[in-house]
Amino acid sequence: MQAISRADDAVTQEAALLEQSARNRLSLWIALGMALVGLAAFVLLFQLLPDVGLGVGAPTLITLGLLLSLVPAGLWLGFFYRLDQLELEPKRLVLAVFVIGALVTAACHQPVLQGLFTVDRWLYETWWTRLLGGILVVGFLEQALVYATVRFSVFDHPEFDERVDGVIYGVAAGLGLATVLNFHYVLKHGGVDLDIGAMRIVINALAFASFAGVQGYFIGQARFETTPLYYLPSGVIVSALLNGLFFFVLDQPLTNSLTLNPWRELLLAAVVAVVTLVMVFWLVTRANEETLRLARRAGTPYPDRTPLPPEGGVG
Repeated sequence: MQAISRADDAVTQEAALLEQSARNRLSLWIALGMALVGLAAFVLLFQLLPDVGLGVGAPTLITLGLLLSLVPAGLWLGFFYRLDQLELEPKRLVLAVFVIGALVTAACHQPVLQGLFTVDRWLYETWWTRLLGGILVVGFLEQALVYATVRFSVFDHPEFDERVDGVIYGVAAGLGLATVLNFHYVLKHGGVDLDIGAMRIVINALAFASFAGVQGYFIGQARFETTPLYYLPSGVIVSALLNGLFFFVLDQPLTNSLTLNPWRELLLAAVVAVVTLVMVFWLVTRANEETLRLARRAGTPYPDRTPLPPEGGVG
């Protein structure tokens, strides 16, 4: 009887762990909507104040641009953190993943792309070099940085205890990547025209957060499921493909389209982000439903078990 009781306790614990890993968070859907509203308000603010940044020196403009680069990441992370009411992820851990993502990008992105692959010499020569180079070199490197950040910082952490945490930490790492790329953009252009620059900053945040969310789905699945060896590399490949295709389409119609038609790029980025993240959350929900079915099944392991006869035999 004691052995059966211990087995029941183990099965109950297993079922509880399965249920914990499969929590669905409606608050994440709300957070996605509010983050998009906040980012739209950020852009509109600078459209309504078109003279912001005029008449100031380059150092002031660079400083403003660098500060503004942090706003989309702050908005996105803040909404996701505050509205994740079921079980808040530790603030320090989410922030740590964001910072690590930024540091890894700062250390590797430009040295690898410019120093190792010298992309400026060949990437923009033809449409097919932009497409293939954008996917196989730029996209793959950027998404590999996101993967490395999450995999080697929080993957084995006890607080990574739900499948959807992979999406949250993936988005945090992606926003760290986007923030550093926004810094590069501001510095490269000697400051930014703040209304157009605000759009570029938001476009990067939307794009990289959504592609990192795809990575986060694969990472969350691998954390709580038995997956084949190719599963996590597949996540990098899929997100790199999305990354490269998005920026290829963004740059296609006009060589300098961001300056001439910025609302088109912003709308495209918003649609891509919404469609991608809604798909990711739907996949997480489906996986959670399957896990909950397994948990319920695990919680009743002996449905046909009959009471044991009293000690000493039958009768």
